[in-house]
Amino acid sequence: MKTKSHISYFDNQMHIENVSVESIAKDIPTPFYCYSYSAIKAAYLEYEAAFSELDTMICYAVKANSNQAILKTLSDLGAGADVVSEGEIRRALSAGIPANKIVFSGVAKTEAEITLALDNDIFQFNVESEPELLLISQIAATKNKFPAISIRINPNVCAKTHEKITTGKSENKFGIPIAKAREVYRYAASLPNIVVQGVDVHIGSQLIDLVPFEEAFNKVAEFVTILKNDGHKISIIDIGGGLGIDYSEDEIEPDKNAYATIVKHCLSHLDCKIIIEPGRSIVGNAGILVSSVVYVKKGEERQFLILDAGMNDLIRPSMYDAYHQIKPVNNSVTEVSHYDIVGPVCETGDTFSKNRELPTAKAGDLIGILSCGAYGTVMSSTYNTRLNAPEIMVNDKKFAVIKPRLSYEEVIAQDIIPDWLLK
Repeated sequence: MKTKSHISYFDNQMHIENVSVESIAKDIPTPFYCYSYSAIKAAYLEYEAAFSELDTMICYAVKANSNQAILKTLSDLGAGADVVSEGEIRRALSAGIPANKIVFSGVAKTEAEITLALDNDIFQFNVESEPELLLISQIAATKNKFPAISIRINPNVCAKTHEKITTGKSENKFGIPIAKAREVYRYAASLPNIVVQGVDVHIGSQLIDLVPFEEAFNKVAEFVTILKNDGHKISIIDIGGGLGIDYSEDEIEPDKNAYATIVKHCLSHLDCKIIIEPGRSIVGNAGILVSSVVYVKKGEERQFLILDAGMNDLIRPSMYDAYHQIKPVNNSVTEVSHYDIVGPVCETGDTFSKNRELPTAKAGDLIGILSCGAYGTVMSSTYNTRLNAPEIMVNDKKFAVIKPRLSYEEVIAQDIIPDWLLK
């Protein structure tokens, strides 16, 4: 049975590093997320080693998983942060990531968000439109600030990934079409209190094939040469993130060294610092969602394995038809059955997998849904007034709760009844 390197079976019991999942479940009721500290650290260091020959800054994409313990882990390793909101700026700073390693991306930066970023002197704004450029310039002028900007160009490259996470085609909302970008750079250079320093590109997420990266980076290289000839002092190329992970057992995770080789081949001659924004490829495989079987329900044509985790905990299968490996925590059962694996939420879409072969299960069995470290808890909700799944981090033989489960009282207390409804 293929598992991740930090997940193993000892005496048929699933372990994260050197802690058995069953022992955690005795203390923490399911469902819960569990992350491997060592896996997160190792994934970051792989990037650092792969890009060691280039002048780079690795800015973790906070949107993948914004837990403070994870951000602190990466901050201690020297990581910067790629953020897309005021909240993520605040999270990064709170975890100790210095402002001069924060890159602010996103298509809808508000006046308040821009002001916060300026007040903290972040490293760079990745700008996505002319109105955003103007607003940054206007706010910066009132503060006598001179923020550095890159403009996100859209190279019209097909990322060969799911349509909902493709960002580099002409019909996507992100960036400036490359055919128009030269004109926008001229406009940026004409604005007061703006320092044009870079070019930004990000073509999508969960890319397994490296060819689209090469196509995009070659276009970026050509464009940077044009900008330099136009007199722009381009010193930064932000290549975004998007490197995928092996969600299924037959997928091959892209090699970071091969990725770095492409970057070096396409961009090293331009004498620019390279910013990398990995998210999923650092935390994705580090986390699992642990759930319990509530019922085994036999229908007319199929069996349902009904879990206590639902689409409110992990929405990727419902939203993207995403595949996740699903493993028993106790691997001693040899008989197998086929199940539709579903959750308790009152939606037909609350389905993790259909017709999946698993060791025959019964109520109370523990199930691990793998590769949930990215875009799991950050996209979760309390739909159906279901309590959040807490988050656990394992380090060798110990584990700690890094985000607790709220109580029903705490969830309900977030609602406020207006005076005119109180009798």
